[in-house]
Amino acid sequence: MTPFADDEAGPPSPLDRVRFPVEPWRLVETSFATHDLGTTETLFAVGNGYLGIRGSTTEGRPSHAHGTYVNGFHETWPIRHPEEAFGFAEVGQTIVNVPDATVMRLYVDDEPLVLGVADLVEYERALDLAAGLLTTELVWRTPSGNRVRVRSRRMVSMTSRHLAVMTLEVTLLDCPAPVVVSSHVVNRQDGADEYADQPDDEEPARDDPRRAPTLGDRVLEPQLTSDEAGRIVLGYRCARSRMTLAVAADHDVRTPDEHDAATEVGPDDAKHVVRVRAQPHRTLTITKTVSYHTARTVPARELADRCRRTLDRVRGEGAEAQLAQQRTWFDAYWHRSDVQVEGDPEVQQAVRWNLFQLAQAAARADGDGIPAKGVTGSGYEGHYFWDTEIYVLPFFTYTTPQVARSALRFRYTMLPAARRRARELTQDGALFPWRTINGEEASAYYAAGTAQYHIDADVAHAVGTYVEVTGDEEFMDREGLEILVETARMWTDLGFWRGNGGGDSFHIHGVTGPDEYTTVVNDNLFTNVMARSNLRRAARAVRDVAARRPEWFARLCARLALDLQEAAEWARVADALAVPYDPHLGIHPQDSQFHEREVWDLAGTPPEKRPLFLHYHPLVIYRFQVLKQADVVLALFLQGADFTPEQKRADFEYYDTITTGDSTLSAVVQSIVAAEVGYQDLALHYFHRSLYVDLADLHGNASDGVHVASAGGVWSALVCGFGGMRHHDGVLTFDPRLPASWEALGFRLAVRGSRLRVRLRRDALELAVEDGPPLTVQVRGAAVDVGDEPVVVPLADQGPRIEGVPDPKARLGTRRPDGTVVTASVPHETGRNA
Repeated sequence: MTPFADDEAGPPSPLDRVRFPVEPWRLVETSFATHDLGTTETLFAVGNGYLGIRGSTTEGRPSHAHGTYVNGFHETWPIRHPEEAFGFAEVGQTIVNVPDATVMRLYVDDEPLVLGVADLVEYERALDLAAGLLTTELVWRTPSGNRVRVRSRRMVSMTSRHLAVMTLEVTLLDCPAPVVVSSHVVNRQDGADEYADQPDDEEPARDDPRRAPTLGDRVLEPQLTSDEAGRIVLGYRCARSRMTLAVAADHDVRTPDEHDAATEVGPDDAKHVVRVRAQPHRTLTITKTVSYHTARTVPARELADRCRRTLDRVRGEGAEAQLAQQRTWFDAYWHRSDVQVEGDPEVQQAVRWNLFQLAQAAARADGDGIPAKGVTGSGYEGHYFWDTEIYVLPFFTYTTPQVARSALRFRYTMLPAARRRARELTQDGALFPWRTINGEEASAYYAAGTAQYHIDADVAHAVGTYVEVTGDEEFMDREGLEILVETARMWTDLGFWRGNGGGDSFHIHGVTGPDEYTTVVNDNLFTNVMARSNLRRAARAVRDVAARRPEWFARLCARLALDLQEAAEWARVADALAVPYDPHLGIHPQDSQFHEREVWDLAGTPPEKRPLFLHYHPLVIYRFQVLKQADVVLALFLQGADFTPEQKRADFEYYDTITTGDSTLSAVVQSIVAAEVGYQDLALHYFHRSLYVDLADLHGNASDGVHVASAGGVWSALVCGFGGMRHHDGVLTFDPRLPASWEALGFRLAVRGSRLRVRLRRDALELAVEDGPPLTVQVRGAAVDVGDEPVVVPLADQGPRIEGVPDPKARLGTRRPDGTVVTASVPHETGRNA
């Protein structure tokens, strides 16, 4: 959100620090509340990239939206357009809320523990970021006055991707009493949700395109039910997609008191009930291990066998061994991935929460994509977007390259569907879907969906960055090159030449850039500069493999009908791609007609009318210069070598004043470029906005799941914004901008088999290679050789510093007395970057 919309507010307020105290490695809640159940269920979710469980209470109620999700497990449904047209997306895809195994309802003296109304003497819920574990500890005073200590743990395993482990401990503190624990596996997707209820003050959700639609028909068709000596096994098949799932749950009961147990299994609700004649100060412990397996075509009975084998292994190893393995995994993760912010403990805690979410969203995706909400909610229907390649993969490329490789291989498996989609739109090559789960386009609104052709260049950018950073030539030769070739072909066919003698400039019309408040335009700058990079990468990669592996290249040419002449044409198109420039304003227009539109009066738009897309018809928004997210500014970051420092500053100042920040993807990019051009206070302001997107629910939809791209952007803002890291043409460079309120900033980067440790102080940059061969980097243009001994590079300053914020009137033209705006001149087109 631009500072001019709420310049009185300053940085976003952090969490309520009485309820959520500052701790370096935990997110802690000290009192239970019902007014923000949806948000806290997201904040305390646990997952591993394959399986995710929302932070709903162990007792099952109250709840905003119980949710257990498996990455890629989805139902399909027909998209019904009121007015059909050729090539519209036909089949929607929505992630399925798989059977929920979290509920372990507790009764003492026949009274249920319901957190919303219970008399809680003590309460603490904590997400342990170092251990990958959710814990709750409370003391409940029952209506009869008996105090009961209840502890629970919940973990989704990073080492065994199909496994979740849950533990419930119950200890009476005063008097003997009958205790009952009813542990369930519930198919909530199809309405068997008697164990959840909404708080009385819950307001009905308004229409919001970010939320998943409700599937009216039955989704999960029962395939098997089984009670195997207390082990619950259920199997299902999706009615339309025909995907299959099995879930199995074991219960290990430990208590010195007299007890019995019984199991009852139905198609939509299975339960294991434990009854205990409990004595004071003697603990009942129930450990519930749950396994989920899914597939596209494998019968549910085979998946049930896989679940059994998973649980048999865990039974042999023990639940505590799983917790120890989890801690070992996270120790290694944090060694690679942690970013230390010295001097601001609140920021440090929030940074680690965001980085933790990246692990939960992707670490064990293992061949699937990375959904925009990870596996923490049903927002955006569980779809994969460009978010992965632009905002999430940079983090993994530089910290855990194998995760980035896996995500890019997933895109490679989409190529057949992407080729078909390109044919539907009468294009050569391949066109990746704007939003999808199974590889087919699922965006029903083409103007802000399919028209975002830049998805091809985004994927190509991630491929090129990954190979450049890791040196993984095998991936380039076997998968990456084919992606580059097919996306380059799409661009050369999509655009056209204009001018005399065969064409002086190359143009791309009828596309939408990242800013979804301006759609179906000509020569969108972001699209053109990213397409140019795509074409150059493809031409360079083809020439490289032809020289390096001629036999492999010959086979590739035969399979793809490729030759060096075609690659040379890509390079020629890239050199001629039109990049709009307005010499009168001295900035790059977002598209060729952007400055012919009137400027939206953001300062005069009341807060209750934000975000704009929920309050104004798209046609109203499309007529104005107003941005949902920083479009040109993102290009300045991703293709920074193509712009001069003066151009970056001028473009940032222009677009910052008309950017609403209605997209959670915007603030991180504004922070990075603000730091680079000198608006260092503003950079910190935008960084806070991205840092607390979910923690402070700044966009009002954290209840739908974590904004994974924003979490990835937090890392980029730290490392690329304040750390000043760039990687162009194989050269790693640093030009840092440490915030004045921070003492130091530290992080690690994996580059070409080496692990570089970076620590930025106010007066110096410390560099050391912890593992691998030495590296040569540049710090403010000077080459620095770095080995295992720390190198200290003195810094005279922290880059340019511009006080205040951009002046909204400096370049936007003047306003007449009648209130109308004098629009800027029609932009001048150039074949190359001005």
